[in-house]
Amino acid sequence: MIRHVVTELDAGRGGQIVTPNVDILRRTRRDRESRAHVELASLIVADGKPLIWASQIAGNPLPARVPGSDLIWSLSAALAEQDRSIYLMGGAPGTPSRAEQVMRSRIPRLRIAGHLSPPFGFDTRPDQLEAACATVVAARPDLVFVGLGFPKQERVIARLRPLLPNSWFLGCGAAIGFVAGTYRRAPLWMQRSGLEWAHRLASEPARLMRRYLVHDLPFALELLAVSARKRLRPRPDPADRFAAGTGVPTVAGPAAASPTGRTTPETGTGIAASTDPLPTLGSVDRLPIQAGEPL
Repeated sequence: MIRHVVTELDAGRGGQIVTPNVDILRRTRRDRESRAHVELASLIVADGKPLIWASQIAGNPLPARVPGSDLIWSLSAALAEQDRSIYLMGGAPGTPSRAEQVMRSRIPRLRIAGHLSPPFGFDTRPDQLEAACATVVAARPDLVFVGLGFPKQERVIARLRPLLPNSWFLGCGAAIGFVAGTYRRAPLWMQRSGLEWAHRLASEPARLMRRYLVHDLPFALELLAVSARKRLRPRPDPADRFAAGTGVPTVAGPAAASPTGRTTPETGTGIAASTDPLPTLGSVDRLPIQAGEPL
């Protein structure tokens, strides 16, 4: 994925990365705007162990978990090697400036075009939103990390993409705060075992308890159950479908076009529409990086 971003930058093409977790996936099933933000992304990678587990259960395993909290480091290191710049947008006052200092100390060659901590509610005030976007555009960064939380950060990115068509964007949630030390990330063993959410919940119980326990946990359990049911359901033979007069058999795999999504190098992919109560990860098309290269 990093190689793809660098290649696209070299070709003068911009794009957007979205990293769905359980909460974002839940929102895409209930909110049309959230779904559109994901479908318009150039690259979609899974941030969240339950999504990886569901894809494995469904029989269409995703290659790896790719959190935005890791990408802020790996993408920045790759762009430093290319003498390209990044921009940090989001976080409480002082957070992006501290994150910039930390990143400069760890990646000395990294060019940071600037940072911005927009005022609370700026996205609902047209004058403040325009001013914030103008500040980012004036810096002309190659890659913008927007850490405002989903879907606010995707709304801002949607405004910025036409203004910076040759730049890449990543909605990175709390990643800027992790870099700055405002929030402490879960230990590596919790990240690998799928318990990072529990660490976040313990860190911010008042803000996250309802989201994680009331909304996301039941959704995750249902997602796993639906994925298992789809894996166990016998697949009809294409010949039987023709015999029954049901039409052309569906083409499976990443290159298949989804009912509402797209799979093209120009636009990326979308999440296929489904009449099932929940999607399985097998219904998510993935953008091939380059012909003959691994995702």
